[in-house]
Amino acid sequence: MPASTAYTFRATIPLPIEQTRALVDAALKAEGFGILTEIDVAATLHAKLGIVRPPYLILGACNPQLANAAIEVEPSIGALLPCNILLRAAAEDGTTIVEILDPEAALAIAGSEQVGPIAVEAGSRLRRVLAAVTGGSSDGS
Repeated sequence: MPASTAYTFRATIPLPIEQTRALVDAALKAEGFGILTEIDVAATLHAKLGIVRPPYLILGACNPQLANAAIEVEPSIGALLPCNILLRAAAEDGTTIVEILDPEAALAIAGSEQVGPIAVEAGSRLRRVLAAVTGGSSDGS
């Protein structure tokens, strides 16, 4: 499994996606985030295209205080929100890959010095989410 990308941080969890989802939800809540959206990509592809693929969920997470701070300084930043978290079945072995969009990479598009510290704070919190889910380890940073 490759390490984290230039725009995500990632970990492989030795649990099925349903159990991993519960851990992610609890860790997000502990860091002040809630889930605004859930896209079941596998179900959508099956319904629309007849494609069968392993579980693949995209969660849209939001920390209201951080989102509000970013919107206050850059009203158009909402086009880059919420923070996306990908849960996908890693293999037939029942493990799950968790990938979190790095807010610093995503919000850098705005080119705003005022948004930068907010993105750093969001990234720190989301890295703690990943650490909580993995027990402190991940596949990269």
